[in-house]
Amino acid sequence: MAILQVLHFPNIRLRVKATTVNKFDNSVRKIVADMFETMYAAPGIGLAAIQVNIPQQIIVIDVSEKQNQPLCLINPKIIAKEGKQTFEEGCLSVPDVFEEVERAEKITVEALNQKGESFTLSTDGLLAICIQHELDHLIGKLFIDYISSLKRQRIQKKLLKQKR
Repeated sequence: MAILQVLHFPNIRLRVKATTVNKFDNSVRKIVADMFETMYAAPGIGLAAIQVNIPQQIIVIDVSEKQNQPLCLINPKIIAKEGKQTFEEGCLSVPDVFEEVERAEKITVEALNQKGESFTLSTDGLLAICIQHELDHLIGKLFIDYISSLKRQRIQKKLLKQKR
C-alpha cells in the first residue's frame, strides 16, 4: 500500500469528471487500499479517487470513531433523497477550510464494492453527508461551490498564499 498525494484546490484536475469503473481486478483493489491508507493518514473520513488524480468513480469512507468501518463505493448513484440538513464540512483538497453546506438528510445509494458486487445502502447523518460530499467530487464539484464566489475567491487566495 502507498500514501497518495492529495490534490489541493484550485488544482484544475479536481474539476475532472470521473469515469465508470468497468474492470474489477487487482489494480482496482490496489487503488482502493491506497486510498484508504491515504485517507486514514491525512486524517480524513472520506476520499474520492479524483482527489488523488485517479479519474475513476471510486470513493472510500470511514466515519467511525475508531476508523474500523471502511466503506468503498464504486460507480455510486443516489437513488433516493429525503429531508434537508446543514452541516459544517471540510475537505482534504481544501485544507483548513470549513463551511456550512445543505444536503439531503437521508439517502439511498446503489454502488459496487471493490469485488464488483452490487449493494444498496440507506443512511442518514454524517455518513449521508460524507457520501454526498464525495459523490460531488466524482462530477468535479467541491463543497466550496455551495458558497458565494467572493468567499471562494478568498479561500483560493489564502490557499495559494499558504502554498508559497
